[in-house]
Amino acid sequence: MKFDVTKLSWTRKPQDFSIAPDKIIITTAPHTDLWQRTYYHFRNDNAPVLQMQTDEQFFSFVVKTAFQSNHRFDQCGVVMYLDGENWLKASIEYENDTFQHLGSVVTNNGYSDWATTEIPANIRQMWYRFSRRADDFRLECSVDGVTFKQMRICHMHKGGGTINFGIYACSPEDSSLPPPLRILP
Repeated sequence: MKFDVTKLSWTRKPQDFSIAPDKIIITTAPHTDLWQRTYYHFRNDNAPVLQMQTDEQFFSFVVKTAFQSNHRFDQCGVVMYLDGENWLKASIEYENDTFQHLGSVVTNNGYSDWATTEIPANIRQMWYRFSRRADDFRLECSVDGVTFKQMRICHMHKGGGTINFGIYACSPEDSSLPPPLRILP
């Protein structure tokens, strides 16, 4: 599926952004995040989310992210945001100068889970492929845009009808992140 920048809409606008056919730049505000309840017990639902809408039941979408994060928990990636209680995301979350977390979060009925693996901190770009099969979804990643590795397959309880999907970026702590998100044709 082509990510048509003319059909995009914000769930929440970031402090600054620019949109072109081949590149989207989002500058995050401090203390923005997506997380619901599980383990940490807090609820954050204020990250900038830029999406398009579809009722197509079978498709794949690929996006490349490039970023210069240098503050703990800064992140950008792919998202399907249905509402504050039902969404999924995949991203790299910066941890420190040694490693980052490549991970995915699935939130069903107000509870998030987080699956991660550690990757080197010097990785500054990642491709994601988001695939839909009715109300089941697959997230994959690639460091070269050619060979994709599965991150997760999941079911979304409210993911069977019209969905919104796209990109997001956030800075959960006291930082601001300008991650350019390049959209692949």
